[in-house]
Amino acid sequence: MVWFFFIIFAISGLLATYITWRLFSKASFRRRWKIVIALGIVAAIFTPVLAIMLRRSGFDNLGLHLLTWAGYLAVGFLSFIFSYLVIRDLLWVPLGGFKMIRSRLSKPAPSAAGSRKIADPSRRGFLVNSMNYGIVAAAALTTGYGIAEAKQTPRVKRVPIKIKQLPTELDGFRIVQITDIHVNPTFRRAAVEDIVAVVNTLDADIVVLTGDLVDGSVAQLGFDVAPLKRINSVSGNFFVTGNHEYYSGVIEWIEEVKRLGFSVLLNEHLVIRRGQARMVLAGVTDYRGGNFLHSHRSDPQKALNGAPPANVKILLAHQPKNIFDAAKAGYDLQISGHTHGGQFFPWNLFVGFSQPYVSGLHKHENTQIYVSRGTGYWGPPLRVGSPSEITLIKLVGG
Repeated sequence: MVWFFFIIFAISGLLATYITWRLFSKASFRRRWKIVIALGIVAAIFTPVLAIMLRRSGFDNLGLHLLTWAGYLAVGFLSFIFSYLVIRDLLWVPLGGFKMIRSRLSKPAPSAAGSRKIADPSRRGFLVNSMNYGIVAAAALTTGYGIAEAKQTPRVKRVPIKIKQLPTELDGFRIVQITDIHVNPTFRRAAVEDIVAVVNTLDADIVVLTGDLVDGSVAQLGFDVAPLKRINSVSGNFFVTGNHEYYSGVIEWIEEVKRLGFSVLLNEHLVIRRGQARMVLAGVTDYRGGNFLHSHRSDPQKALNGAPPANVKILLAHQPKNIFDAAKAGYDLQISGHTHGGQFFPWNLFVGFSQPYVSGLHKHENTQIYVSRGTGYWGPPLRVGSPSEITLIKLVGG
């Protein structure tokens, strides 16, 4: 725990130093105010961590909810400022090099006074400050847009997926996926009710919830997730664990999700029949679940143990990383979430370093994988360039 706090404070300090230095280096106010701003940035970055710790310790009140909102919005806003400053500085490096080379090559003749003309420092300061004000304004506008995008009711994304030799009884089979809702103090019951209302318009054969339902305990968030009990489908609703369930009391949440009418698939499968056609629907625990509970080690092959021959084999797996084992096990399709599609810039640039697929439909060997951008959001209530979705997967003959 001590190392955790040390790392958080070290990262916060580095970010605060960079932002303060690059944003206020030409500002006219005194040095002590720049130090105060830097300390304020460190506090803002640490606020969500503090809020999470307090909630896990059992605190849950309006003041903590407001603190969570303020902390996450501050982190999102600072993230955009940091990103825009880095972009500007990266553009300045080649520009500065070009100017230096040009000045060396041009070799201007000395003036009558025998000295070169010196650039006006006040003009340069004005230009830098104007650019910095523009960065702050752009970060504020992006934050406002991101909030509006994150808080709207998720759009329905319709995804037809071709399955070779699909029986006519399963042609048109409708799978509605919701995932990564992350119910928390900034995403409450009203938002869950909106999701349920949309899902119930889609005539689902099955509804699958592929993990990361919550960020908090059953005691704190049971009321907020309760509307999920009203989800309707022809052949059932199914759930697999995500990594955040393990941070929030996975055993309690498994029981709660069962009370909401979902079948929980823990490295297990069941068979769905349509006439003479059979579909094996399997589900695995989160890819890292075994790090928390040894019995929850994710195993796509184990999930098929005892499965009869089937026309289609589908795997529900929170993380796309399961695709490697899923392909070896011979699944036709894996349905995943976890990535949020990156959620907002610049994090969307880095998700691909940790996951093989970030969003959309892909093919890995003989197995297709669909990765949802998520139905909610995690952390800052922001989405930029990666809108949330409720996915309607329709199986079609290929």
